Amino acid sequence: LRAGRMAFEVLDRRLVARNEWRNTTNTFQGLRAVLGEPRNDWQLDLLALRPIDRETSGLDEADPDRRFLGVLGAWRRRADIATLQPYWLRLDQDASADGPRRRIDTLGLRAFGTAGDTGLDYDLHAAWQTGRDGSLNHRSFFGVAEFGYSAPWPWSPRLSAQYLQAGGDADPLDGRSNRFERLFGFARPLSANDYFQLENLRAPKLRLELAPAPWLRVDAGWNRYWLDSATDRWNNAGLRDPTGASGRDVGRELDARARVTVGHVTATAGYAWFEPGRFTVATSGRSSPSNFLYLELYLTAFR
Repeated sequence: LRAGRMAFEVLDRRLVARNEWRNTTNTFQGLRAVLGEPRNDWQLDLLALRPIDRETSGLDEADPDRRFLGVLGAWRRRADIATLQPYWLRLDQDASADGPRRRIDTLGLRAFGTAGDTGLDYDLHAAWQTGRDGSLNHRSFFGVAEFGYSAPWPWSPRLSAQYLQAGGDADPLDGRSNRFERLFGFARPLSANDYFQLENLRAPKLRLELAPAPWLRVDAGWNRYWLDSATDRWNNAGLRDPTGASGRDVGRELDARARVTVGHVTATAGYAWFEPGRFTVATSGRSSPSNFLYLELYLTAFR
């Protein structure tokens, strides 16, 4: 049983994560009770929390207008084939200057595992949302399927393919809210440029991972992005065409990174190239690709 302020990650960081890429992280205040351990056949995680508001001056405080509740389960009796994670999450938000009264329930199921000694692995995750967003009925969906193969060769190569879809709002005037509520997830795995969030998105991905040495890991990926609804927003870029005439094609991205670990320090060097698609060019006028180079240093001396 934990009480107080805490940061944690569940469900592969897609809906609740620390978000290590930015300067601040998702933090909560309240109660968390965990029954069972990762080595047990089953586990139950109970949440009754308030998100922490990050203040630019003064101490951070728990948000008085938002409550985050959840029940997350894990069944591992046949973990050699599949681990199942059913869950329910609720974001309950009072009306305030930041937005209308909202209550969004998320029901989901994640299943992941390996296919014996074949080198094949998979991760399947689907979630449905219902509730109210101001005066609108909220209904939305999120799903992702990933399949990978690890070859028994030098450098331990793993090749994976993924397809992700998160709902967008097709018509802002139809009395329904269909944009997926991303809650407190870590968005950067969707894009090395950090261009996308878990909403109004269709995104296939191919990725190759290598381990040339115990202290060195290298990976590279190809990503493609479309809007789920052509009339809804691309939030990170602040772009939207309510008519849908600009289409869905947001663009494509190539990325690569190398991670070197020496003792308690991990250094990561990465590069990402993004080429705008039809929607981006039509709504922003931007047609030239972007180039993003970054370097990270990560210290784990106190773990």
